[in-house]
Amino acid sequence: MPGIPQEGCSQDLSPSFPACQCLIGRLNLTAFLTWPGKVFILPFDYGRVFYEVRLNRRCRSTGEGLMKKEPLFWVTVSCGLLILAFILLPLVEMVTAPSAAILKETIQDKEVLHSIWLSLYTAGAAALISVLVGTPFAYLLARAEFPGKNLVEAVIDIPIIIPHPVVGIALLSIAGRHYWLGRVFNALGIRIMGSVTGIIMVLTFVGLPFYLNAAREGFAAVSPRLEAVSRSLGASPGRTFFHVTLPLAWRSILIGIVMCSARAISEFGAVVIIAYHPMIAPVLIYERFESMGLKYSQPVAVWLICLCLVLFLLLRVLTLHRKRSV
Repeated sequence: MPGIPQEGCSQDLSPSFPACQCLIGRLNLTAFLTWPGKVFILPFDYGRVFYEVRLNRRCRSTGEGLMKKEPLFWVTVSCGLLILAFILLPLVEMVTAPSAAILKETIQDKEVLHSIWLSLYTAGAAALISVLVGTPFAYLLARAEFPGKNLVEAVIDIPIIIPHPVVGIALLSIAGRHYWLGRVFNALGIRIMGSVTGIIMVLTFVGLPFYLNAAREGFAAVSPRLEAVSRSLGASPGRTFFHVTLPLAWRSILIGIVMCSARAISEFGAVVIIAYHPMIAPVLIYERFESMGLKYSQPVAVWLICLCLVLFLLLRVLTLHRKRSV
């Protein structure tokens, strides 16, 4: 047959050429038999292969059609619709409750503008600190193997799972006046309680794991062979990192920055303990709800949702581009 290798023919290939086995029905036929530097192609029934492939495709398409008539299909669809409704209905109701005039009046309120700006500023500062401190550590976790590495990675994820008020109490216990670190801060004129510095410390604590995990995955996806080539051409480890590894992992690093910022903007429980004032947007929403009710807290919440949606859309765009590049 034209275009199909004949019996006994061989070609020069790499010794690492994989042996390919073809399972057809109840027959287990070896189509390629490797040998160092050679590959021998053995004969088998090509017509049977073509027939089996078409039959498998037909059965698969038929099975997919039958699944739509099975109870399992309707159970999965019902669960999906229930989850989507559970997520979307409260958000849609809250976003559509305030009128456009109320939203305009709210965004012109200086207190609201200040709280939103403070949320952006502190979240950006937390993300910047995470990048400066977390990038070298993420590279180490991606490249090095050392005793206790799994324990270190588990410790990094602890801020994700512990309750938010516990984070505030834990940080307050070391930054208070009765702890040596708190006394050092006081001696240096650094105020933690009720200050922007305290807010940034809290947001860095809760957002850092998200950046570390994303950056580590990005560095791990870069082939060490590329770094080895750069080193073999005379580049130093630092030059290789900044000119080879970092440019290839930039998308994952940017994803980590967005995730860290989004997590920081949404923090409330820990911030309330460390610094109720000055108010970031989540604290202002809570304060208006407690003092004036749901009607006055909803508009501020809508603007905060819009801000979070911008970050969410940016994250989705970056994630989709990374999947396509892979």
